[in-house]
Amino acid sequence: MDEGPIIFAVPVRDLPGRLVRTVRTGRSPQGQRVGIAFTRPELLVAAMGADQPWEELCESALRGMLRPLGIDVIQVDPLLVAPPIDRVDPAPRVAQARTKRTASATTKPSVSSVRISTLPSLPAVKG
Repeated sequence: MDEGPIIFAVPVRDLPGRLVRTVRTGRSPQGQRVGIAFTRPELLVAAMGADQPWEELCESALRGMLRPLGIDVIQVDPLLVAPPIDRVDPAPRVAQARTKRTASATTKPSVSSVRISTLPSLPAVKG
């Protein structure tokens, strides 16, 4: 008997000012850009929080969205998904420091790619 396609809970984000949603991507601990998918919504909530929007997608649909981004690996059921860590210059120049303070006070950072953490026993799915 044929089994139907696997349906994943895939984290998404709304694009500001548009009625469009896009899939969230991440970076593995090694720095490789990956797609993110969960086998159950409860696992998504545990890794990303209850406020994270998500959609149900089959693997082929998710791969179709990731392919134009050059991503061919989907990390399934990561344990933790966190925003990237901002790297700060330890000794910024005075003009740069002023610019950075102004920018951080007036703009809200947008997270399009996130860091993920997995157990070595949870393999990524390469297409």
